[in-house]
Amino acid sequence: MRITIFGATGLLGKALMRHWAPDQNDAVIGLGSKDADIRDAARVSEVVERTRPDWIVLSAAYTDVDGCEANPQLALDVNCHGAANVAQAAKQCGSRLLFVSTDYVFDGKKTSPYETTDPRAPRSAYGRSKADAEIAITQILPEPCIARTSWLFGPGGRCFPETILKLAAARPAIDVVNDQRGSPTYAPDLAEAIQQLCRKNATGLVHVTNRGECTWFELACEIVVRAGFPTVVRPTTSDKFIRPAERPQYSVLSPRSLEPYGITTPSWQDALGRYMDDRQTAIRTVERSK
Repeated sequence: MRITIFGATGLLGKALMRHWAPDQNDAVIGLGSKDADIRDAARVSEVVERTRPDWIVLSAAYTDVDGCEANPQLALDVNCHGAANVAQAAKQCGSRLLFVSTDYVFDGKKTSPYETTDPRAPRSAYGRSKADAEIAITQILPEPCIARTSWLFGPGGRCFPETILKLAAARPAIDVVNDQRGSPTYAPDLAEAIQQLCRKNATGLVHVTNRGECTWFELACEIVVRAGFPTVVRPTTSDKFIRPAERPQYSVLSPRSLEPYGITTPSWQDALGRYMDDRQTAIRTVERSK
């Protein structure tokens, strides 16, 4: 297959390139925003026409949730209008499209895992921009694949585990919210699932996260214990950490939509262990090179 990845320099994009590029059965081209700003419809069309992919994976997005709240028009331009530009280019070239979306399209009011059939009800500018993108894409393309994920972490970018490790190394105690629950998702595991979805010609909405659920506090505790820090992790509530954008209190995504494709993901605990191991390996490699 020929694959074109928009957003190849982001956290997920890097994982996609690391996972996909060595595969000799596929020809993969990765594009960052400097190569093709998805807000530029003409440039997007030109790139897709030149690469003529069987599949386009759209992981490019404005993911700064609080930044989106302060700049809702920019969020809309990138996350919705930019996605529509890619969908139009895919339609013109006859390419399939996999669009990476988010748990933020839901309101976080449920107490059981969200299914793909649950209604969209975003409560932030970021969530609205991604929900609008899902709608726009399905109006342009008859059978896109929209893969929603949540709590993404991994090497090569800012993420929650990296933040906790830095704080734990510098402080005797840290406070972490214990009233937001979701499913941490390791970027390499998401990349593997995306590759499988493309190879199986997936269509429609799917939810892709690592298995299991936890709160941010529970995740932070696991990180600190695995790292061997003596740091005390204290539970707190969201009202103690006021942020510009509202966070979903509950955003666990049901894996049921993956079952028809025979795709399963490892537990978040297993994923976290691999992340910690890979991080240590990377640190040792840098130290040896000095």
